[in-house]
Amino acid sequence: MLDIKYIRENIEQLKNVARHKNIEVDLEKLLGLDDQRKKLTQKIEELRTKKNQVSKEIPGMQEGEKSAALREMKEVDALQGELEQKFKPVMEELQTLLLKVPMYVHEDVPVGIDETSNVELERIGEVPKFKFAPKDHLQLGKDLGIIDNERAVKIGGTRSYLLKGDGARLELALMKYASDFISRKGYDLMSVPVIVNREALEGTGFFPGAEEETYHLEKDDKYLVGTSEVALGSFHADEILEEKDLPKKFAGYSVCFRREAGAYGKDTRGLYRVHQFLKVEQFVICKNDNEESMKMFSELLANSKEFLQTLNLPFRTLNICTGDMGQGKYYMNDLETWMPSRGDYGETHSCSALLDFQARRLNLRYKDKEGKVQFCHTLNNTVIATPRVLIPILELNQTEDGKVKIPEVLQPYMDNQQVIGN
Repeated sequence: MLDIKYIRENIEQLKNVARHKNIEVDLEKLLGLDDQRKKLTQKIEELRTKKNQVSKEIPGMQEGEKSAALREMKEVDALQGELEQKFKPVMEELQTLLLKVPMYVHEDVPVGIDETSNVELERIGEVPKFKFAPKDHLQLGKDLGIIDNERAVKIGGTRSYLLKGDGARLELALMKYASDFISRKGYDLMSVPVIVNREALEGTGFFPGAEEETYHLEKDDKYLVGTSEVALGSFHADEILEEKDLPKKFAGYSVCFRREAGAYGKDTRGLYRVHQFLKVEQFVICKNDNEESMKMFSELLANSKEFLQTLNLPFRTLNICTGDMGQGKYYMNDLETWMPSRGDYGETHSCSALLDFQARRLNLRYKDKEGKVQFCHTLNNTVIATPRVLIPILELNQTEDGKVKIPEVLQPYMDNQQVIGN
């Protein structure tokens, strides 16, 4: 959410941003509703002031004056009630539009309608060349008895997956290693709720917009999250922090759920796009300073790059364009890891700076050194998301005899096992 004053002063800029982010929002209507809000607020406050003044004067009035004043106050009460009835729908509609206004973007963000306009910034690690015909992860998993998606579909339907034996152990090893990796960097590990209220999704900017991608538990009117960012961002909602305690660095460990409603017929085979997955997410709350935000952005991105390098996975960094970055993003980079079966890089990490976009919605604030209350800035990035990352781990570490070498950093988490397969 943006400050209404900023919207008024930068209306043309935000019209362009909305167009570039493929977001429909009537900013002129929004300003018209805000004008109505201000006029109604002024009239209601004038009536309240008048009532307070007359209330103070009534005890000293003569009986006739008192009766007239009381009759007048009844009329004022009725008028105030009418204005407040008009005020409520204006505020509701204004709030609905405010929630749709996109965050403006960093000057280095490329303008483009979709992912085809993302810009590659760098490549790290060499893409290996096999001296044999490599298998894809599903064939490897089937041959090694560690993946059984056919039975997973029988149990849970399409886009379900099932790991067993060393497959399940490998996934858990990844999660434990990721948790230890980010904890050693000073991030507080948190196991968070994955069933949340609508307010948490609105506060973090997923609603309105991502309703079709989100599972709704209608009986309880709760939602299943697609990332622990929702809980981490909401953790300090409606609180005022102290600047000396910033930045706050969290790492959320959780199961995640996505309907993938917008991906019909896309990536239906394998572990790339599934409904349920495990994730460790970085989340930072820092002071209201763009330079500080970009410093934290670099740290979050560096953490994930280092993590991939410790697994010896080749990857590239993308600068995400306006049309692919989402409503609340100020700046965004993705990390894509090489996946032999796709013959291409596939997204495994997404790093985002949102400035005060989430904080305003969450009422997440801090008191600066001068005692002034400011809205915080927030950022997030993936540490690990599985099973997708298992695709490059399995495919890049396969041997000609059909086995899979376990990455060295994961071996201590698997009783020092070095290979999957007899």
